[in-house]
Amino acid sequence: MTENSRGDTRERLLDAAADLIASSPGEDFSLREVCDRVRVRMPTLYHFFGNKQGLVDAVVERGFDLYLAEKGAAEPSGDPILDLRDGWDAHVRFGLANPGFYTLMYGKVRPGYAPAAQARPTELLRGITERAAAQGLLVVSAEQAAAHVLATNIGVTLRQIIQGRPDSELSAAVRDAVLAGITGAGTASTDDRDAVLRVARLASTDPSILGRPETSLLVEWLHRLIAAQA
Repeated sequence: MTENSRGDTRERLLDAAADLIASSPGEDFSLREVCDRVRVRMPTLYHFFGNKQGLVDAVVERGFDLYLAEKGAAEPSGDPILDLRDGWDAHVRFGLANPGFYTLMYGKVRPGYAPAAQARPTELLRGITERAAAQGLLVVSAEQAAAHVLATNIGVTLRQIIQGRPDSELSAAVRDAVLAGITGAGTASTDDRDAVLRVARLASTDPSILGRPETSLLVEWLHRLIAAQA
């Protein structure tokens, strides 16, 4: 068997498993059916993946590849709070569009275990919260902000998958509450600098009020004013 044919067989097995998982989210799947779809024997599957968990881990890896490809296509706005908001919505959209992948990526829980691939989007999220912290936009640490966003984003997405239908109102309400919580947008301040930051946070939390270009411009101007007074 040539190197190309080995790679092709592995990909076809992975495709078959992914198709079975996508067709019945949350359900178990048969290794025999995976092999039958590719027309290979069970030892071939074991050769490439070792066991069923090895195959599942490879499917999870593919799910994160798809997710990160979509995330990578989004251009940063320059406003980390707006990016958190957009990232939340993109996360929910991916989960609803790919429930089979998503339930394996985030819904299969084993105490003390997290898929290695799960670290990649988590690091991207932490990078955004670190930028927000560096700009003085958070009232919690960057790590805590990332944990709040990720935990609630996953919970809201899984709930909609379990319900079998989108719930945009729930998603938006939880998203805005989390952003308000980590930025302090729900609390008043008598300090001029904090008041300016509060306006920036409120604008970022719901850019539909002013429009995205206008919101980004407003936030940039506000931060320039703060920097000029520092």
